[in-house]
Amino acid sequence: MTAGGPDAHRVHDIDRAFDTVLVVDFGAQYAQLIARRVREAHVYSEIVPRTTPVSQLLDRQPRGIILSGGPKSVHVPGAPEIDPGIFAAGVPVLGICYGAQLLVHQLGGVVARTGRGEYGRTPLEVLAPSPLFAGLPSPQDVWMSHADCITMAPDAFRVTASAPDSPVAALEDPVRGLYGVQFHPEVAHTPRGQEVLKHFLFEVCGCRPGWTRTSVIEASVEAVQAQVGREQVLCALSGGVDSSVAAALVDKAVGPQLTCVFVDTGLMRAGEAEQVEATFRGQFSAEVVHAKAADRFFGALDDVADPERKRKAIGETFIRVFEEVAADHQDARFLVQGTLYPDVIESGAPDAARIKSHHNVGGLPAEMGLELVEPLRALFKDEVRAVGEELGLPEEIVWRQPFPGPGLAVRIVGTVTRERVEILRAADVIVAEEIKRAGLERELWQSFAVLPAVRTVGVMGDERTYAYPIVIRAVTSDDAMTADWARLPYEVLERLSSRIINEVAGVNRVALDITSKPPGTIEWE
Repeated sequence: MTAGGPDAHRVHDIDRAFDTVLVVDFGAQYAQLIARRVREAHVYSEIVPRTTPVSQLLDRQPRGIILSGGPKSVHVPGAPEIDPGIFAAGVPVLGICYGAQLLVHQLGGVVARTGRGEYGRTPLEVLAPSPLFAGLPSPQDVWMSHADCITMAPDAFRVTASAPDSPVAALEDPVRGLYGVQFHPEVAHTPRGQEVLKHFLFEVCGCRPGWTRTSVIEASVEAVQAQVGREQVLCALSGGVDSSVAAALVDKAVGPQLTCVFVDTGLMRAGEAEQVEATFRGQFSAEVVHAKAADRFFGALDDVADPERKRKAIGETFIRVFEEVAADHQDARFLVQGTLYPDVIESGAPDAARIKSHHNVGGLPAEMGLELVEPLRALFKDEVRAVGEELGLPEEIVWRQPFPGPGLAVRIVGTVTRERVEILRAADVIVAEEIKRAGLERELWQSFAVLPAVRTVGVMGDERTYAYPIVIRAVTSDDAMTADWARLPYEVLERLSSRIINEVAGVNRVALDITSKPPGTIEWE
């Protein structure tokens, strides 16, 4: 049996336990947001590439299909299309923005280039009764973002709403279950947008709101038990939110069959290793093995500066250390990993460019002989936290900020040395303390220190210094797919700068990263 995992877009058989709505991705920046909004309505959703054959979509037995927006015009050469058979499949379809225009274009309506796009908040006038707008006011504000507009609905469709520059802002063919809206109901700038989506999910599709933290746990436990049976299981435990919740889920499913292996890389945050061991030895029935391997990891990183080479070196060393522990558990046939849905997408799922390699997605050597168990592969981070809370994990673990698998190594831009790790770790402690002191912990997705391996000139005590800079990175986000730089109060920035320079030897400058994602990533490497 070789190491491996399910197809990137078929993330987990967990979907079989829930009513499912598929989100067909046409390259929209909001595709992930649509999926999240559907899940917030307690309906399971999953993103699929537009090239997925209709037969495969229908094999999933979806209760509904949502066509996302996208950056293209239906009129440009090579514009994304979808098999028109989807419109006759008997499954309700909702097109959003480009998805609505594509539906109209492929079914014989008119999408015009009027030269007058609509961008931003726009009043929507409801023209005819529609299940999408039942009980909602008219006019109502919606968020538009499009250049082309629908000017004529296809045969058998009725126009249900208009906007100043969109004569057909919503349309429907209820007999075939086809609906389209020119606006974006998934964004917060459409105040009643979630109600529109819920009307589609419950009134049109007849979905049951079964996607809750309790039901997710039950379905995950059943899936793990079905996959693992009576076999022994190893878990790669890092102590972060993802691996901790994955371990807790598998522990609930198979208990004593699980051995948690905590590989201490020497690249973790201050005090993290001790906390991990204390928590998991005290709360779970699984065995915990603490493999102290800092020397191995620093050796593997010697003179390595390229980010991808770092990640690969750390991933390979992690596997080798893990293999050595696994040699003492030769009866184990399964390996638990805390892979999340955003990890899958960013690591190069179909129709998604690889942004960076995630060390816990793929890359396992076939000769390792372990089959992957990935109970979180279908979940976004906020869902993982909710599951962790329900499982009774400590708050300091459940609400710990995301931390890269390669640890502090990818927050050092350049080669990694013990000295640089200690400097960065000390600065990172101060960042955590000041963010907590300011009461910003729950408002920020991540806040941390970065150490570029360059020296800058400074003056301290009337003497010239030549020391490292520290960059503060703080972002807000819902799921790490997109992120905005956090507007930290000046007094917090002042304390951060003062404390880091005064308390961390080897640092003489502090800077702030004000780059959003995109165009940047949250981590520097």
